[in-house]
Amino acid sequence: MSSSNYPPQQPGGQNPYAQQPPQPPQQPQQPAAPQQPYAPSPYVNPQQGGAAPGGFNAGAYAPPAPIGAAPAGNPGLGVVAGIAAALVAAVIYGLLIKGTKHEIGYAAIAVGAIVGFALAKVGGRNPSLPFIGIPLALLGVYLGQLFGIALLISDIPGAPGVMSLFTQHFSVLQDTWKDAMDGKDYFFFAIAGLEGFVITKRVAG
Repeated sequence: MSSSNYPPQQPGGQNPYAQQPPQPPQQPQQPAAPQQPYAPSPYVNPQQGGAAPGGFNAGAYAPPAPIGAAPAGNPGLGVVAGIAAALVAAVIYGLLIKGTKHEIGYAAIAVGAIVGFALAKVGGRNPSLPFIGIPLALLGVYLGQLFGIALLISDIPGAPGVMSLFTQHFSVLQDTWKDAMDGKDYFFFAIAGLEGFVITKRVAG
């Protein structure tokens, strides 16, 4: 027997009987998806020269309210403040009447200004507040004059006290107030009401 190798080798050392591994079927190539154009990130501020993707852009958000900003006015609370101011001004006005022994018209105007300032400062820009300032200013002047007259009467020996005049003898106090009023007093009375309107509107802006 010949000493040649079996099975016969092909030139180059290839085996003709060796099976080639099966090749997978060729898949048709899908067309590449078109690239989307670059969209700037909402977190990038282009006016500041841009930033890295995903960076924070403070300009994309509304700035927070400043700390300590004045709150909006409250009309209901403003009316309460106006009533309180009318009472305080009435007490001061009454003490002034007792000290001077007569009514001071310019002090009545100051009462209207105090009421209007408190009403607008707390109530804010409500269109009805200036009109509310008129009766509140008149109330402050009226109560102040009554309080002043009550203080003067209470100084008379044997006369009732201030609280008694307001609670038990209010009709006497009211008649005394009417007798003391004259044309000039009514004029300043009206000016005080007008001042309550004007100051309220002016302070509210």
